[in-house]
Amino acid sequence: MPHPLGTRPGKIIAVHLNYRGRAAERGRIPDQPSYFLKPATSLAGTGDPLVRPRGCELMAFEGEIALVIGERAYRVPPQRAWQHVAWVTAANDAGVYDLRYADRGSNLRAKGSDGFTPIGPRLLDARAVEPGALRLRTWVNGTVVQDDTSDTLLFDFARLVADLSRTVTLEPGDVILTGTPAGAGVVEPGDLVEIEVSSGTHTTGKLANRVVEAEAALVEYGAMPRVLAEDKAAAFGDAAAAVPTLTAARRAALAGISAATLASQLRKRGFNGFFVDGVRPTRPDLKMVGTARTLRYLPLREDLFARYGGGMNAQKRAIESLLPGEVLVMDARREADAGTLGDILALRALQRGAAGIVTDGGLRDSAAVSGLDLPVYSSSVHVAVLGRKHVPWDTDVPIACGNTLIQPGDVLVGDADGVLVLPSHLLDDLITDAREQELQEAFIAEQVAAGASIAGLYPLGPDWQQAYQAWLAGRTDSSTDNRMESPA
Repeated sequence: MPHPLGTRPGKIIAVHLNYRGRAAERGRIPDQPSYFLKPATSLAGTGDPLVRPRGCELMAFEGEIALVIGERAYRVPPQRAWQHVAWVTAANDAGVYDLRYADRGSNLRAKGSDGFTPIGPRLLDARAVEPGALRLRTWVNGTVVQDDTSDTLLFDFARLVADLSRTVTLEPGDVILTGTPAGAGVVEPGDLVEIEVSSGTHTTGKLANRVVEAEAALVEYGAMPRVLAEDKAAAFGDAAAAVPTLTAARRAALAGISAATLASQLRKRGFNGFFVDGVRPTRPDLKMVGTARTLRYLPLREDLFARYGGGMNAQKRAIESLLPGEVLVMDARREADAGTLGDILALRALQRGAAGIVTDGGLRDSAAVSGLDLPVYSSSVHVAVLGRKHVPWDTDVPIACGNTLIQPGDVLVGDADGVLVLPSHLLDDLITDAREQELQEAFIAEQVAAGASIAGLYPLGPDWQQAYQAWLAGRTDSSTDNRMESPA
């Protein structure tokens, strides 16, 4: 089936990182969008094969939302940019990482081969959809591997069109591939990749392409496939791509487990560097569970503060880009003699849906912040503003907060005892074992309250196992015994 544009576009422009989840996989979140070009001859339609060159191992798929320009755009502002988009459709920004080294940066051979940009099968009228509420899903062999919405874009569609049009004339029919969410990966010959974009009742239908092996080998008068470690890591995604995410069920499970219990479970596994030292809560009654967004302060230099400290500096950008369920974590080098947060910014974080704020620096307006329904942790209270000690420098980078290494996307849990970072790949095991520990401790507490000695009871010894099992069987409040429920 031919691609739905009918005619060949003048340009296919692809965005590098543009979804928050994907950027977290890569361990970096860009301040500005960046792009590369794909040849118009790479365009294909649904049903066309994705041909993996012989000798290549790392054929990758990337489900994307594609924009089709309908009206010439040059130097258009963001508030008018969406008017220049005529159609929205599904796309696969396919490529082979085995050839990435050959054109480092341009992606010409890695992503520009004929057939490496399937789009379709149907075009959605841009006027009939809400650009911030598009859903993108990708299936490999019938299993969903990508599922995200356009409200998690780092740079929205209007921003992309406006940014590109500052220096490049966008013509009718040009295609913009707007980035891929977390979950992109490697496929093999025989695998079926399906991609769909939808908005309410509007859908593109599934763009379906099967991977096949090329019949002939590449002729050896050019760069040949080569698997480099860095390219293999990029193709399969960072380790974070394969670990559990903080689903609603996992979030709810962690909200019911104390930080002390989780700390003891980490200690049993040999992890000692996951407690954020020296921070205390403004609201000990509130539990905090969320994923980290990071902000780093550097030591004050007056000349640099004049450049980086004013306007929409890194601190304010971090607040304004918070997503629901995220925890803003600040690296203030454990400097207690200056504030890193006040009541207005804390209120804005609450309005953005933040799950909490953690800083190893000082807190200003502490009484007002304590009145908010927002978990906030700091090392001190201090009236001084940023410019006494700090320059707000950058966001979404690995930081040290309270002597603890924290990366964007890490899972944090906090309560009256403090804040913990949880290794994502252990989430389910930690939840299961922590639930069991808390059940045992509830049983032990009852026995101690009734006068029992802790000898052989704490920790639970073999002589008490039968009584413990009977106690479990007699529990009537099943909502507190969730050991068999999956946190996923």
